[in-house]
Amino acid sequence: MNSPVTTLGRSQSAAMSTNKVIRNTYMLLSMTLAFAALTAGVTMSLNLPSPGFIITLVGYFGLLFLTTKFRNSSAGIGFVFALTGFMGYTLGPMISHYLALPNGTQTVMMAMGGTAAIFLGLSAYVMTTRKDFSYMGGFLAVGILVAFLAGIGAFFFEMPGLSLAVSAMFVLLMSGLILYQTSEIIHGGETNYIMATVTLFVAIFNLFTSLLQLLGFANSD
Repeated sequence: MNSPVTTLGRSQSAAMSTNKVIRNTYMLLSMTLAFAALTAGVTMSLNLPSPGFIITLVGYFGLLFLTTKFRNSSAGIGFVFALTGFMGYTLGPMISHYLALPNGTQTVMMAMGGTAAIFLGLSAYVMTTRKDFSYMGGFLAVGILVAFLAGIGAFFFEMPGLSLAVSAMFVLLMSGLILYQTSEIIHGGETNYIMATVTLFVAIFNLFTSLLQLLGFANSD
């Protein structure tokens, strides 16, 4: 039977471990967001073309695989920056496209502001209430898979209506993913800050691009 002192010691150790994951996750997330913004800016300033759908998918999933494989080593940090930098590069041409349209600057700024408001609001809600959203894991996995496949279909069959529906789905799914991942971090379900960072970064990235498409449609772009 465990003594109260032993139980208290384990609780304090678990709390310290969780706090460390939280601190490292948000520190790395801030750095990767800044790095992605830098690569997007460089891509825009050099007017580089979009890498294309296939290269984007191969680059994203390839770097995600390497990040996952090396998540417990220092090499994982390098692959995180490679992944987020690559995603920033793919974002540059997209932002340039919207900026060139009527009300483009307003559309991009609204998408950025909306993304920041949603992420900070949902994160603060979970941190404050400490609610457990682990039950959402299965639903989010299925939903993201369905939305991803629908997005591929919309791209190849050139169906703008379906593409907008997918964007709306991703706004909801990425909001749920932020709730889920933040909950996993504070409740000890996710102990690897590299994977926690990647999940939150992907959620923010997809949230921004989805809002950008929806707002662009609303502004008749």
